[in-house]
Amino acid sequence: MDRRQGLSVRLKLTLSYAGFLVIAGALLLAAVWVFLLRGRSNSLEAPGRSDFLRVFAPGSFGPVVFVPAGILVLAFLLVFGLVGGWILAGRMLAPLTRITDATRRVANGPLSYRIRLPGRRDEFRELADSFDTMLAQLEAHVAEQQRFAANASHELRTPLAVTQALLDVARNDPHHDTCRLVERLRAVNTRAIDLTEALLLLSRANQRSFTREHVDLSLLAEEAAETLLPLAEKHGVAIETSGDMSAATGSPTLLLQMTMNLLHNAIGHNLPERGTVRVRTGVRADTAVLTVENTGEKLTSELVATLTEPFQRGSERLHTGHAGFGLGLAIVKSIVQAHDGTLTLAPRPAGGLRVTVRLPAASAPRDGEQA
Repeated sequence: MDRRQGLSVRLKLTLSYAGFLVIAGALLLAAVWVFLLRGRSNSLEAPGRSDFLRVFAPGSFGPVVFVPAGILVLAFLLVFGLVGGWILAGRMLAPLTRITDATRRVANGPLSYRIRLPGRRDEFRELADSFDTMLAQLEAHVAEQQRFAANASHELRTPLAVTQALLDVARNDPHHDTCRLVERLRAVNTRAIDLTEALLLLSRANQRSFTREHVDLSLLAEEAAETLLPLAEKHGVAIETSGDMSAATGSPTLLLQMTMNLLHNAIGHNLPERGTVRVRTGVRADTAVLTVENTGEKLTSELVATLTEPFQRGSERLHTGHAGFGLGLAIVKSIVQAHDGTLTLAPRPAGGLRVTVRLPAASAPRDGEQA
């Protein structure tokens, strides 16, 4: 929420208690004034030095009368201060009480609750707005995890159901071709293993449980292109790599997996023939940049915006042997986020997709460090 700047809570408390003490002091002075004027005429003249001397003179009854009355006044001021301070503190800390009640409500209820504390911006309003922002992010994260769990369960259930069906057919038909059954079971099992490994890799990237090292994205791009070159040649896709050294800091294994996923996705979603995949690396404004773009069918911005969601498939693959799990770009997104980078997907006007990865550029390694 956009708020206008208001007085800070500290200043409000300072002004409130200072004003309250001024009032209490004024009451005390007024009480002294009244007692000093006792025994004088009913004039409104201010008491002088002689009045003080007379009140506290030896043999005078001034102290005898003044001390008990002063105690009563101090007691009154003490009670008045406690009650007034309690009321003032309650009014000043009411937003904090509201925030505390909200935390208890969220702990025992839905995450959709928001504080929405009214008033101008101060420390309490900033705390409430930050709490609302945290709740919104937490609610979105929980919803994303629930969708992910549901989709993962569905994807894992498919190979298990196929395996169960194949076993039922083999049990009901003793003369069924055993070799063919074994091959189909092996293929289904391999797909289930690949899916499980992809899920584990995605979880590892989200947890950021890796050691950071200096990594050159240009070398990773060349390694990934060399590894996937047979697949690209098999389906008539040309891979072009260019650019300068692009040093970043992170996990070489995860960053290589990220690059492999980008190239594999670019090869799989390409033209039926004479397709092209272009890979470029470089450094721009202290940022290591890796760009992978491919030819292919025209994509809409709405479709591209969903490609990084787990188990979302933009289109059926044209070259690979299966439709994939829909985790390739989701894993790329998690790896990029784990390395404090940004991932940008944009459709190419002529067709295909352009993916840009930006990671914080690594500083030059110190003496004795491994480059």
